[in-house]
Amino acid sequence: MKSLSSTGFAFFGASLIAISYGLARFAFGLFVPPIRAELDLTPDLIGIIGALPLISFLLATSIAPIAADRLGARNTAVLSGGFGAVGLALISQASGFVSLGVGVFACGICTGLMMPALTAAMQVLVDRSVHGRVSSVMNAGTSIGVMVAVPAVLFLAGIWRYAYMSFAAMAVIGLFAAWYFIPSVSRVAPSNAAPPPPITALQWWRLFRLSLFAFVMGFVSSAYWIFAPDLVVTLGELPSGETGWLWLAVGIAGLGGAVVADLADRNNPPITQALMLMMLAASLALLAASPGQLVLAAFSGLVFGLAYMSLTGLYLMTGIRLLPGRLSMGPVLPFMAVSLGQAAGSPIVGMLVNNFGYSNAFAIFSAIGIVVALLSPLYPRNIEHASEEEAAEDTGLQAAYDYQLQDEEGEPFTYDSEETSSGGTKD
Repeated sequence: MKSLSSTGFAFFGASLIAISYGLARFAFGLFVPPIRAELDLTPDLIGIIGALPLISFLLATSIAPIAADRLGARNTAVLSGGFGAVGLALISQASGFVSLGVGVFACGICTGLMMPALTAAMQVLVDRSVHGRVSSVMNAGTSIGVMVAVPAVLFLAGIWRYAYMSFAAMAVIGLFAAWYFIPSVSRVAPSNAAPPPPITALQWWRLFRLSLFAFVMGFVSSAYWIFAPDLVVTLGELPSGETGWLWLAVGIAGLGGAVVADLADRNNPPITQALMLMMLAASLALLAASPGQLVLAAFSGLVFGLAYMSLTGLYLMTGIRLLPGRLSMGPVLPFMAVSLGQAAGSPIVGMLVNNFGYSNAFAIFSAIGIVVALLSPLYPRNIEHASEEEAAEDTGLQAAYDYQLQDEEGEPFTYDSEETSSGGTKD
């Protein structure tokens, strides 16, 4: 295993998230127009297929902490990459509804396993004081993956199968990179750390409120992720290749989400939640109102990308704040809620498109987002937590960074304080 600094791990994690989230999960919507045309699929079938990777994501996420503990961070990340490579390859060879569904289902497993694997590795390689910031940077990797998919749709829209084969090749590269850079630890426990305190009723209540907002955001955003490119092609009569500019705008603006989420986490999360959810809803309305105008459609992508990545980053960091010391739960629950919302929203928006058309379907989802944004004062505020140094002392990390780790063979690792901040080495 090669050592990584905290910054290096943040960018490495972002690259793996780019593959597992950006390419294996969110790039699908970009290729819906040519896939739907070639495989002769109706909008409601596309809605069902769009929900499958979200369902598999939930299933994988629910067992990922156990997998990371039993298999180790490295093997879990490699397993994630394997599912991604297989799923993307299956999509490239899809001949109908079933084979396409199997491929996207496998991609959802890839997505669900990757972040918990990176979180387990982060506990070894990154100081706890910057866990939230590093997680936010990794989360922004989704935007990078979305942007990587843009040249493929611009030049390979008519031959989408080759585009997905290239994505599968990138997943294989990511698989080997994960094997090389991620430590093979199965357990992370400071030698002198006390067990985390039990979760209080107030914490559960705050987590419930956070998860509700995350669910609604996922529900509303599903319309854009799955059907935005098909909307501008079907309703706006733009060429399929032009949809790439839409996703490029989403990816570029999404990179700013890490900064917005970090600032919001340290200032006023409820106001940011309200503003960004309003922006998310506005992006749907703008796209439905001007589907044939590429400049306005791309602008809606900028608004959507910034809002979506800011909200996911904010939810992730709030989850970490709500349950300090419980990285297998705090950031995972809101991500599961987002995916559950997307899984619920995808078939519903497909049904609405089939029965009422794109404009009405997007207008309904936009209205839902606006109504929930008005309830943002209920968003859990910045937790009454002490400074990062005090939080570290509570778990014994400030007193000693003598991590006693076990690899797959049960051999001990020891990371001292200097090694932990720069990646660590095996004694």
